[in-house]
Amino acid sequence: MRRFLGPLTAPVTYTRWLHLLIPSAIVSVWLFISMDTPWVPMILAVPVGLLPAMRLAEGLQAQLLLTPEERGSPDASISAAPAATWAGRWRTVFWLEVRLLFSVVATFATVWLPATTVDLLLTASDTGPSDEWLFRWVEPHRWYALLAPLPLLVLVAVIVVCGEGITAAARWLLGRSRVERMTALEERTEQLLERNRIARELHDSIGHALTVAVVQAGAARAANDPEFTERALAAIEETGRDALDDLERVLRVLRESEAPLGQRPTLGEADRLLESARGSGAKVDSEVTGPVEMVPGPVSREGYRILQESLTNVLRHSGAVPVRVRITVTDRWLELEVTNPLTRAIGTPGGGSGLRGIRERAALLGGKAKTGPYDGEWRVHASLPLDTA
Repeated sequence: MRRFLGPLTAPVTYTRWLHLLIPSAIVSVWLFISMDTPWVPMILAVPVGLLPAMRLAEGLQAQLLLTPEERGSPDASISAAPAATWAGRWRTVFWLEVRLLFSVVATFATVWLPATTVDLLLTASDTGPSDEWLFRWVEPHRWYALLAPLPLLVLVAVIVVCGEGITAAARWLLGRSRVERMTALEERTEQLLERNRIARELHDSIGHALTVAVVQAGAARAANDPEFTERALAAIEETGRDALDDLERVLRVLRESEAPLGQRPTLGEADRLLESARGSGAKVDSEVTGPVEMVPGPVSREGYRILQESLTNVLRHSGAVPVRVRITVTDRWLELEVTNPLTRAIGTPGGGSGLRGIRERAALLGGKAKTGPYDGEWRVHASLPLDTA
């Protein structure tokens, strides 16, 4: 019983009813002008539907009255945007024709079925036969009153069925096309990638600065040497300033969603990372082969972050140990390798978001990265293609 009575208490049933009756007001105006040409509104729907703005107006109205629960949702099944293609315009024309047909059915039921109920009540009374054609030749009888609720039940059924039908038609004809769905999906994917990239930027930059500061402060306290402490404080200050610059760039992106990230550091500035690691006590042996300055910007920037995270992991998990850095640029690839001794006392660097971020950065550029023990050492090896940047 609840299944059948549920539509009677659902507000959307009555908003859909209103949506079905709205076109009848326009048709009524035309019928007042000319009763002999009721088909003219169907013809006028063609040039009106070809207007790009009509799809926007119909979409907004359909969202408001047919699917109010989806209003404002990015995943709404009914699109509220102007027609961008001729296919979208013709779908709007088809929608207007379908809407007019549904409106005729709903309006006829709304007018005729309640009138039939009134006619049944009049026929059941002592006022005599009704003027309604269905009961014109029927003699009055009281038992006709028992049939009076039947047309109203039929009206409710017609409203519910027509409401479901017009909603399905709206989702089909006013919904996003395949191209629009792909475009929306790409936009959402770009937003997710941007958020993930910002999270990695914060993790790599701030994490590196804090790691260097912790290591430097610990080494200065253990050394108990004023000269070493002064160098450590200078290194902490320089690393902190670089982290603040990176943080400001990221926050600028968050404040201005359409603004570019700006000039992020590239592998051409890798020396400051190496010096920062050396200042923390690590013995860094670096070797650069090939024209690093010719590496495309996206690859160079991601390579810088991979190097930064690799050195951060060494300092965080292994301390001041010898580190070997190899950067090789060929015609098609950028090869980046960072290795450090792996002993039982030191243990292995963690497998948290830092190493996962290295692999994600490489994968986004169409490359690959491997992290883990290799020949008694801990190795990070990234291969980034240059021809797909």
